[in-house]
Amino acid sequence: MGLLDKIKGELVDIVEWLDDTRDTIVWRFPRYQNEIKMGARLIVRESQTAVFVNEGTVADVFEPGTYTLETRNLPILSTLKGWKHGFSSPFKAEVYFVSTRQFTDLKWGTRNPVMMRDPELGMVRVRAFGAFAARVSDPTLLLRELVGTDPQFRTDEVHEYLRQNLVSHVASVLASSGIPVMDLAAHHGDLGGQLATRLTDELSAEIGLAVPKFVIENVSLPPEVEEALDKRTSMGIVSSGTVGSMAAFQQFQAGQAMEAAADGGGAGAVIGMGLGQAVGNAIVPPTQTAPAAPPAAPAAGGPPPLPGWYLGNGGSQSGPFDDAALAGQAAAGTLTASTLVWRAGMAGWEPASAVPEVARHLGATPPPLPQA
Repeated sequence: MGLLDKIKGELVDIVEWLDDTRDTIVWRFPRYQNEIKMGARLIVRESQTAVFVNEGTVADVFEPGTYTLETRNLPILSTLKGWKHGFSSPFKAEVYFVSTRQFTDLKWGTRNPVMMRDPELGMVRVRAFGAFAARVSDPTLLLRELVGTDPQFRTDEVHEYLRQNLVSHVASVLASSGIPVMDLAAHHGDLGGQLATRLTDELSAEIGLAVPKFVIENVSLPPEVEEALDKRTSMGIVSSGTVGSMAAFQQFQAGQAMEAAADGGGAGAVIGMGLGQAVGNAIVPPTQTAPAAPPAAPAAGGPPPLPGWYLGNGGSQSGPFDDAALAGQAAAGTLTASTLVWRAGMAGWEPASAVPEVARHLGATPPPLPQA
């Protein structure tokens, strides 16, 4: 290598950054010990900003475009170095390229539950997670507050810091929103917009970063609370308190138990089915039907009627009565000699006085008064 090639190798005449990553926020041009030639070309592409730093002090900032480096477009650097007008010698300076595009798909989540007061459930613990986007709003402030002399500042270096700030605001917004947990899903968009605005205002002023997009994917309750809510939803079919809805609930409970048994639930599933039926019966007791009244004459081949005596007075019947009950009916005057009686085995209704088993209870009963 000749002397001329060596001198050329020590001078930089093109300053640019071809970003081949998806997570680099700030990249320092690798000048090493080379000097930048006055009159060199600076290429700043869209979604980039170039910042010149002289001995730790931020100097000139360049927006997207192509520039020829001269004293007239390096006014601050020229002042810091004490250049006179028309200075054309090589110079040393650090050049940081800052990416101003959005960095998306950054995840956030609450490591610990957030306590909030729900108007229906009372005090509940919720967890939330989602994603957000970040972008540089003030390159100079970002270099001063976070980057320093880092030659390649990536999203993973600031991700945890951003997540902690995000979660603190999420907890505050959820706790003060006054929205029931059951209705939060319908307000994810509105809450995300509020959080994006609040975070951008705070972080832009502190570190030069903005949060243009904040997405709440889910707000979840503890597993035991979700299980209780599922059971409450299942029992919603008995909210009317009618026998028909209770029967539907018992069918639903039995179906769940049989499904659990098919999946290996075994005896526990059967017990659960029985418990469900017991709960149903406790809420709405099963109706008890009275035994059917005996026919005028027992049907041949029909089912045997219940044992006991039936009484017929004035076209209505009552019973069945055993012997002790018959004595009580006689004492009360309900059973008289003319009362029709019937029991199993009799061909039809007969007066009480014609049936010895019944007539013996009429001995102490006075006869009807004579007509005047």
